[in-house]
Amino acid sequence: MRVSVCVGNYAETPYCISELGMNVYCIEELCYLLKENTYVLDAAQISENLVDWIDKECGLHELARILNAILHRKDSFIPFVATLLQYVGLYEDQTIQEVQTALKEGAGLSSIERKKSQIDYLVKKKRYTAAVKNYDLLIDKWYEEQEKEQNPSVECLAAILHNKGVALAGLMIYDRAAECFKSAYEIVNNEGYYRDFLAAKRLELTEKEYIDFVGDNMDGYEATLDLEHDMENLVHEWEQQPEYLRLYSRREQRDSVDSYKYYEESAEIARILKDSYRNSVL
Repeated sequence: MRVSVCVGNYAETPYCISELGMNVYCIEELCYLLKENTYVLDAAQISENLVDWIDKECGLHELARILNAILHRKDSFIPFVATLLQYVGLYEDQTIQEVQTALKEGAGLSSIERKKSQIDYLVKKKRYTAAVKNYDLLIDKWYEEQEKEQNPSVECLAAILHNKGVALAGLMIYDRAAECFKSAYEIVNNEGYYRDFLAAKRLELTEKEYIDFVGDNMDGYEATLDLEHDMENLVHEWEQQPEYLRLYSRREQRDSVDSYKYYEESAEIARILKDSYRNSVL
């Protein structure tokens, strides 16, 4: 078993990684976020404030001195991150090398592509409302660059629209999600985008409305059959999950002498669902 020894102090005041909207309280947490989000972060995330936090809050004076010297060099981002990871010793050399390679690849992204990666992180964390708002701003930025003849990538625009659709689906706004998936498909003719469009329509419409919709769109008939097959498999898989079995067993509990347990558990489930929803719309 490998044992990791913590380096430095646990901070009383956290450091906020603004692009992720997350706080870190120790140097290991900082290293973890840097490693896990190499395509999201950029040079703007390293600053004298960060070095000062490492110095005063973490008590790592020697590391702060080394990083401060690197900070004022040209193209300091990758050396800064690599030095930080090496000093803390949380990861092996191969992992640090992989991080450096990812940072170099990320440096080749356009500003729109990098911002998209940052918003995609919000979707991953189920912060759907914030993601939708930021995707809208990014779409506006894409068209601004197009007007300035800066030739932004149409594939990137399609990906932004698609992922906005994913966020809307997470909010169960299926009609708008379907519009986004359809727009993305029309830009790049990606079959995956069309499939997501059908899935959103399947969730948006009643069964009769969906059958009528499919009948009016026979070009996607094969994709519709594949979608129905996959949905049947998903339903079957869901019925094998502990969560489903737990809910199924509660039906009998509701009509039993222990019905009070049913209502107590229902209240707890409702509370969890409400908390999850609140987090998704922050």
